[in-house]
Amino acid sequence: MTVPQSRELAPDRNPQAAPMAHESMVRNLAAQAEAIWPLERPLFARYRLPERARILDLGCGTGELVTRLAHEFPLATLTGVDVHAPHLALARERCHELGTRVEFVSGDAFALAFPDASFDLVLCRHMLQAVPGPERVLAEMKRVTRPGGWLHVVAEDYGMIHCAPCAVDDDRFWREGPIAFGRATGTDLLCGRKAYHWLAALGLSEIRVDYALLDTLRVPRALLVEIFTAWREGYSEIIAAHTRLAPAEVRRSFDAIIAACADPAGYCVWMLPILGARVP
Repeated sequence: MTVPQSRELAPDRNPQAAPMAHESMVRNLAAQAEAIWPLERPLFARYRLPERARILDLGCGTGELVTRLAHEFPLATLTGVDVHAPHLALARERCHELGTRVEFVSGDAFALAFPDASFDLVLCRHMLQAVPGPERVLAEMKRVTRPGGWLHVVAEDYGMIHCAPCAVDDDRFWREGPIAFGRATGTDLLCGRKAYHWLAALGLSEIRVDYALLDTLRVPRALLVEIFTAWREGYSEIIAAHTRLAPAEVRRSFDAIIAACADPAGYCVWMLPILGARVP
């Protein structure tokens, strides 16, 4: 499926453009996919996709999930859409061996360049918290999904990350740092707890909420350290620029959380909501 290439989103639709484009994001996407995929993979079986399913990954980044889904569904055709050109280039390189059944295009999540009912499954992972008006993105996802098809959403919520022992008050940090940064930039970093309501308001059916428990018992500590380290490197400056926290305090808080993840006697958990919903 070939679609027109769109221009990059206007700044008000992409307020997290700078950290998304930071080199640390590539490492972050890789670590997140490695940590989450074993927990997320079984969920795709419940969608009962046709053998030659059409799948769209909205906000596909570097193609980490497209690659995995292409091997999971070997006769499916997959399209990845993202706004960041360097990530799309990496995705094309990663999936080159998969041939024409996989393609990556630049696109606007608020106005997808696809006809109605184009796909059997539409995914959106780790993106809703980075854009204003996530409900509008979900509405576009519904529009391009065929009746009987499915939406699959990984909705981040920064009130669902905890660790102990920690050298800082990590609840305060998430509240006065990233969550406050979201409010200041018109985005919502508490999407996870709200996504069910948004899907229900769109009239979707068979809505389910599962949780990927990314904790120090189920996920290698090194992967959690990599995720939080990438967040520290990509987000410290922009969080400080939009909140009352100084850059040094932001970095110190991330450092404390990273240390808690690495501590063999410590426990850290990121509860990550994963939602599935059917288009009537």
